[in-house]
Amino acid sequence: MKKLVSLIAVALAALAALPAQTAVADSQCFGTVSKGHIEGSVKLPTSGPNFSAYSSLAATAGRTHVHAKVAEIMAASYAALYTASASTTYVYGETGWPSGGRFRPHRTHQNGLSVDFFVPVRNAQGKSAALPGSISNRFGYDLEFNADAKHGEYAIDFPAIAEHLYQLHVAAKARGVGIALVIFDAPFLPRLFATPRGAYLKENLNFMKGKPWVRHDEHYHVDFAIPCKANAA
Repeated sequence: MKKLVSLIAVALAALAALPAQTAVADSQCFGTVSKGHIEGSVKLPTSGPNFSAYSSLAATAGRTHVHAKVAEIMAASYAALYTASASTTYVYGETGWPSGGRFRPHRTHQNGLSVDFFVPVRNAQGKSAALPGSISNRFGYDLEFNADAKHGEYAIDFPAIAEHLYQLHVAAKARGVGIALVIFDAPFLPRLFATPRGAYLKENLNFMKGKPWVRHDEHYHVDFAIPCKANAA
């Protein structure tokens, strides 16, 4: 019972942190993630009990807007993650402009359905930590992990990634939508699939099989499957 009460409390807190229009917003996406736009997007909260944006500066600049349903899915997943492991830290990255469209330097992120999530990591003491993002490393996007999934003292927390992807999928299904694609560094996929949630992810999520235009080792990219209207001619 205590666990259920905690989950509800965190979910309410996360949803309360969203803009007021999120609960009633009628976001409409158009086109595709690589050629599209959005109307009625919402701005993500910059922080919550167990998550934060990769950059308050970038958020202020308008680079963290999504479809309202994506915002709800993210809030629900973070609430579930907090209940599962309150000490694990999560950081989300770039999403898109308020009205979508070309989002440099990304090739997608155009219609409010794309979200980058930075890999959760553990430090030298084995504690969950946020990656050291700053202007000097493009707020984390220029960080590189070696073949052992390490960057300096930080090591990728694969079980935490797997649990996050699982909770995102569960939250999406509960809202009648899904996840269209996940992009993560291919050499790291065997380690992701070896986690307790690995079999579920392998069975239920579509991971990019080809090579993305940039390496996705410091973050994993998620495209949500939400019906969109065609772009205007």
